[in-house]
Amino acid sequence: MRMRTLVSTAALTAATLVPVVAMDGPAHAAPMRKWDRIAHCESGGRWHINTGNGYFGGLQISKSTWNAYGGRKFARYPHGATKREQIRVAERIKNGQGWGAWPSCA
Repeated sequence: MRMRTLVSTAALTAATLVPVVAMDGPAHAAPMRKWDRIAHCESGGRWHINTGNGYFGGLQISKSTWNAYGGRKFARYPHGATKREQIRVAERIKNGQGWGAWPSCA
């Protein structure tokens, strides 16, 4: 009887183990490849661009949108932030506004 309990416990433990996978962001996050394509379309892939058109960085984010989605934590303007920081803010924008925030390129 004791042996049966040990086997059942071992079988249960083995059956319930779930592999842990390290992820860079939430499951709904867009892949880096997607952001690179949008940046190529928006800015020629130049993450530190300021053309004077009112939109900044690789993903051409306005200052007001940048501020509204927490970008000031990283830099005053999007083009002053790193690529990863711009993408972090862009993920928030995407979650709030959808892909329509980049109507021509998403």
